[in-house]
Amino acid sequence: MQLPKKLQKKLQNREENNSLRRLYSKGNHVDFSSNDYLGFAAKKKIFEQAHKILEEREIYQNGATGSRLLSGNYKLYEETETQLKEFHNAEAALLFNSGYDANIGFFSAIPQRGDLVFYDELIHASIRDGIQMSNAKAYKFGHNDLDDLQNKVLKLGSSKNSMAETKIYVVTESIFSMDGDAPNLERFVLFCKNHNCHLIVDEAHATGVFGECGVGLLQALNLQDQVFARINTFGKAMGCHGAVILGSIDLKKYLINFARSFIYTTGLPPHSLATIQAAYQELINTSQVEKLTQNITFFNSKVEITKLKSQFVKSNSAIHSCIISGNENVKNVAAKLQENGFDVKPILSPTVPRGQERLRFCIHSYNSKEEISEVLELLATFVQA
Repeated sequence: MQLPKKLQKKLQNREENNSLRRLYSKGNHVDFSSNDYLGFAAKKKIFEQAHKILEEREIYQNGATGSRLLSGNYKLYEETETQLKEFHNAEAALLFNSGYDANIGFFSAIPQRGDLVFYDELIHASIRDGIQMSNAKAYKFGHNDLDDLQNKVLKLGSSKNSMAETKIYVVTESIFSMDGDAPNLERFVLFCKNHNCHLIVDEAHATGVFGECGVGLLQALNLQDQVFARINTFGKAMGCHGAVILGSIDLKKYLINFARSFIYTTGLPPHSLATIQAAYQELINTSQVEKLTQNITFFNSKVEITKLKSQFVKSNSAIHSCIISGNENVKNVAAKLQENGFDVKPILSPTVPRGQERLRFCIHSYNSKEEISEVLELLATFVQA
């Protein structure tokens, strides 16, 4: 059956704007594009440990058999959530099937009619989708701009007739996925405390990257007890799948009862939970977090040496973005790097605003200094030509 004309037109527009998304098979290029910051996704030791966890518990089951509220809440779930809450120093932990599920489940269920949500303008799409599913009013503030947030909270919050009933939620990320930068979390925490706001922080790109044993940026700053909720995902540095919401016991109880992406879905299979456990065990014992930190420092120093600093968004995370305006321009530079054996992906508009197209470099613990040097030296020749 033919695709409706309105949908064909949308695809045609993407073609004309040089922004049509396609799926590509993974090649043998040097990896500067994946979120596998620590190399855990292909680590044999984690694979074998996950199998061992299942064997020791005599779990020979391929699926969860149902939602966790019906038949899918086996003991391995409880073990994994206990491990996560202890590792992340939280009162309670609730697993979700993915970061997307966690965000739409949380934000569609927590903010109520009459509440206000203030979110960073560069917040992840999954959070935006969740907010749109809620009955609360939502307002964006300038990226990492606490002054803009304060002005909007004071203006819009004070206009509400019954502030006692109105709850204010502030949403940000500890590391932003496109720019790789971070807000001043200490100032955000203090602001929210002084203005009785509930702070929610997505730690997807900080888990496994910051702090001792990769606990995340909030714990590295000892701020974990001062936020309403943390969302940590496992598809990045942890190299597996799923997500966890960390918070109070009452928050967990509420989400179990009202988060639709938790209630109305089949649970994760036992192998996924065993892999999460094995990945966290490896995180405690590995030296890869330290190696990643060293590579990030080296990458930044090399950006300065190659005189590319003005084109890169400032970042101390594993994500580094080189702004190259225009979909065609950035795709051409990416293609040249790929021809030379480096897997660097272009990020196009409308994923990022027009004029903010970029090459997104993801740094890994397993990238060599030689690889980092060569890819940046090549980039310098292409963008300065």
